[in-house]
Amino acid sequence: MPKRDDIKKILVIGSGPIVIGQAAEFDYAGSQACTSLREEGYEVVLINSNPATIMTDSSIADRVYIEPLSLEFAKRVICKERPDAILGSLGGQTGLNLVVELAQDGILKDYGVEILGTDLQAINRAEDRELFRDLMQEIGEPVPESMIVHTVQEAVDFCADLGYPVVVRPAYTLGGTGGGFAHNEEELRRITEAGLKISPVHQCLIERSIAGYKEIEYEVMRDANDNAIVVCNMENVDPVGIHTGDSIVVAPVQTLTDQENQMLRTASLKIIRALKICGGCNVQLALDPDSFKYYVIEVNPRVSRSSALASKATGYPIAKISAKLAVGLTLDEILNPITGTSYACFEPALDYVVTKFPRFPFDKFPGADRQLGTQMKATGEVMSIGRSFEESFLKAVRSLETKTDHLEQKDMADMSDGELLSRIHERDDERIFAIAQYLRNGGDPERVVRETRMDPFFIDHLMVILALEAEAKDPAAVGNRDLLRKLKRNGFSDAWIARQWGMSEQELYELRKEAGIVPVFKMVDTCAGEFTSETPYFYSSYEEENESEVSDRKKIVVLGSGPIRIGQGVEFDYATVHCVETPVSYTHLTLPTIVG
Repeated sequence: MPKRDDIKKILVIGSGPIVIGQAAEFDYAGSQACTSLREEGYEVVLINSNPATIMTDSSIADRVYIEPLSLEFAKRVICKERPDAILGSLGGQTGLNLVVELAQDGILKDYGVEILGTDLQAINRAEDRELFRDLMQEIGEPVPESMIVHTVQEAVDFCADLGYPVVVRPAYTLGGTGGGFAHNEEELRRITEAGLKISPVHQCLIERSIAGYKEIEYEVMRDANDNAIVVCNMENVDPVGIHTGDSIVVAPVQTLTDQENQMLRTASLKIIRALKICGGCNVQLALDPDSFKYYVIEVNPRVSRSSALASKATGYPIAKISAKLAVGLTLDEILNPITGTSYACFEPALDYVVTKFPRFPFDKFPGADRQLGTQMKATGEVMSIGRSFEESFLKAVRSLETKTDHLEQKDMADMSDGELLSRIHERDDERIFAIAQYLRNGGDPERVVRETRMDPFFIDHLMVILALEAEAKDPAAVGNRDLLRKLKRNGFSDAWIARQWGMSEQELYELRKEAGIVPVFKMVDTCAGEFTSETPYFYSSYEEENESEVSDRKKIVVLGSGPIRIGQGVEFDYATVHCVETPVSYTHLTLPTIVG
């Protein structure tokens, strides 16, 4: 189906300022969308209030309005620009909610502005808790026993029959804001009252708790011809009960059987088709670890935080392709810009393991409540890639920039088993380090599984890391090149190994070089090497085959700024991107350029 030629000018809604639960991922998505639409010849008008983003750069859109993302200011822009269409599904929950407000106000109808991509009915059916529950029942997809409430008393009356614990989920909010687990009537009243105030439609879903189930996500794409694919599946290391934004996440799924994966994949495709979403969509499901029973948790009818992770994990540019789908193109017509040879209807393949680790702000707010639950508290995240879970996991730990180069916290070294179990039970942001220390001290892995409800697979792999630790700490192991190769292949840092072997990091580096233990670079190309790729990106690993072809051109290394945290946001992404895109005359270049 050819692209739409009946629309010329498109208004794109950004995501506003960075807040917990909505960070740089929507600047990434919005920038990709604007660029993608302009590639197709459309005039793009952007409204966003964050001056630090690439999205609000003058080169991204034909016209940029740095204005509040409010109904009043958006209406002014529409009156002035008279766009043919509006796209809000790339601006996170903020962009989506503003499009809904504009539609309800009537200005879109008055000025003939069409909602592109996911239409208003689909947005409402995914975001409105009651409509979503009704749709799931209509198509035969299971949801936990629940009730929509508009008052605290309705919630109390419902739970008198249902029992506790329950989950309170406010409608149309971001990152689980206003929700939480209620274990008794007092907690239910407090959480529901807050949730009703925060929800734009003053509505909460009171739902039977399924805490402890596996939490699985599927990133799905659909076009106007009802073609649909799964871009990526992801598994939360933490079970249901901790917001996915605060959980360690791995891709592809690690613990599901093929039957389980196909069952949840089929459900995800069925849901995106039932909602008639055109573009990217994130489906979150809960799977009983002891049976094939599952529930649909929720659907984001837009590009989400997980979409950015899935894009980088697979190399599949979800936001860019979503924008093209919004203007009528179909998956079998869009060339994948990464490979340059395959089409967007080909599902990505991963021949590596990706780990996402959340970055929390508690170093700046040490007195804050660190316990994790259904309300997201992370400010950013890091992603790492390896050939095994161990390698990917340990690379992620030391990417956090928390002065930690291994899976250990110095202040936990002297804790008793009782203290560590208490930290594990509290479910705070350092729980994974407490688990590692407890196991390091000889703690029972099965007890960790019972306490955390994590799949034994992940605990087993932590035990592999700890077994390698013990090997490295043996005085007889110092300088053992075979062990050194094994440690590097499993993601151990030079700094940690050097400390155990009583040498400097430089000395260890020289030892590695002499032994030929040096990294190679592997490709992320969306297709596991099945097709040639024009613009792949790379990750390092201690294997044999190097997939990076080094040219003889002069080069500059640009250093980025790492994960978003309090005091360092998207402004350094902005600076780094400009640095990379700036043409440089080598005849005048004397020093490397470093940003961040």
